[in-house]
Amino acid sequence: MALSQVLSASTYGIDAFTVKVETHIEQGLFAFTIVGLPDSSVKESRERVNAAIKNSGFKFPNKKITVNLAPADIKKEGSQFDLPIAIGILSATEQIQSDILDKFIILGELALDGTLRPIHGALPIAISAKNSGLKGVILPKENAKEAAIVSEIEVYPMGSLAEVVNFLNGEHQLLNPFKIDIDEIFNQESKYTIDFADVKGQENVKRALEIAAAGGHNVIMIGPPGSGKTMLAKRLPTILPPMTLEEALETTKIHSVAGLLPPNTALIATRPFRAPHHTISDSALVGGGTIPRPGEISLAHHGVLFLDELPEFNRNVLEVLRQPLEDKKVTISRTKMTVEYPANFMLVCAMNPCPCGNLGNPHQQCTCSPAQIQKYMGKISGPLLDRIDIHIEVPAVKYSELASKAIGETSAQIRERVIKAREIQLKRFRGRKNLFKNADMQTREIREFCKIDSDGEAILKNAITKLGLSARAYDKILKVARTIADLSGSESIKPEHLSEAIQYRSLDRNLWGIMT
Repeated sequence: MALSQVLSASTYGIDAFTVKVETHIEQGLFAFTIVGLPDSSVKESRERVNAAIKNSGFKFPNKKITVNLAPADIKKEGSQFDLPIAIGILSATEQIQSDILDKFIILGELALDGTLRPIHGALPIAISAKNSGLKGVILPKENAKEAAIVSEIEVYPMGSLAEVVNFLNGEHQLLNPFKIDIDEIFNQESKYTIDFADVKGQENVKRALEIAAAGGHNVIMIGPPGSGKTMLAKRLPTILPPMTLEEALETTKIHSVAGLLPPNTALIATRPFRAPHHTISDSALVGGGTIPRPGEISLAHHGVLFLDELPEFNRNVLEVLRQPLEDKKVTISRTKMTVEYPANFMLVCAMNPCPCGNLGNPHQQCTCSPAQIQKYMGKISGPLLDRIDIHIEVPAVKYSELASKAIGETSAQIRERVIKAREIQLKRFRGRKNLFKNADMQTREIREFCKIDSDGEAILKNAITKLGLSARAYDKILKVARTIADLSGSESIKPEHLSEAIQYRSLDRNLWGIMT
């Protein structure tokens, strides 16, 4: 009999945990069994491991082989166990004689010829290795940059099973750990290819998006086709404050676990922009599956989730957004597991004012009946609309603006003002948990930081009475007014700040008001 143990890892949510790959080999009829709640991709590794060992020039034992993935009560999935299973078999048969197997996490998918293919979740696994006090990780070359972001561990990228065996047997003693310059990588990756200066006209919409970026507010844009709603939404990430290293690491972890991190990419340093098609299912939007995976709202974490043609989404899909918009996270529960994914994103929506798109257009006649308009607008529920802070009308662009050679403000200029406003908010909320921007304020903070004078109260009372807004909409107006005051450098909320904030709720009356 022979027994060996190799360390590997698997992901759970956006974090990782260590898996001990125990291999037992004994005399008997040939059998190759993997236990420890493996999924189908792990079970299929038997054939890959068998072929890879033989094609790499090593001997595969014709005996009874049992591989246990501990802890045995957690589901294991993914192809990263191919390499540690192969190493376990070679160690148990004394083709590897090494005293460092307990110092490294080993990962990698094996091709039939023994070469290594990239895996998912290298970054959270490297973080787990560091937290467990291990020396480092051995993994495919394509995942090296991603894992090397984690300091204080050694990363050894390998190209094949034979390379790994030679390293473990001490034949590559001069092999140096893979290193990268985090600051240089961060600076290289944090660049956008689009700019707000590309947008002609729409100054009022740019102003609304600047306010949204400064306070982290959700936005809905309503206007005829071709007015620039999508173009404006795509440029919103370019005026958001630059990502911190902590934000970039958390965002990269999510994309790594989802398998969406491009090969040889170290870090996602630009704010994500996710624009799912309106045929998306609710589980694809918020996350799910038999083994839960992050959805679009988590992939948009620290960035923008853009829902174009909002009324075309199924109503049940839109309704599942309500809780994540409040909680900034989503919890996915299954019979044997519960996974929590972060979902702190800015929601940006765009839609036409009616099915034909010409309602309110002075140059085109609307052909929709009141019943059609009511049905179209009724696809968006009041509770969801309440969670959107800023409503802005996007009119058709005039020819004179399109033909103008004048260049508007660049994203960098707008971002400067946004950063200054965010700095004011960070100073204001210092020492308060999970409170970084005005949109994060709850009732207690609104009462403390959004005080208004008697003139402001009169303006707000008049607007609330006329528009018939909800208590949540009342809070939204105060939050947006606080952001406008921050952008102007004012310590107090003045009547003009409230007036501008109220105008961003006027669509409640102009469009949804027709249904009341």
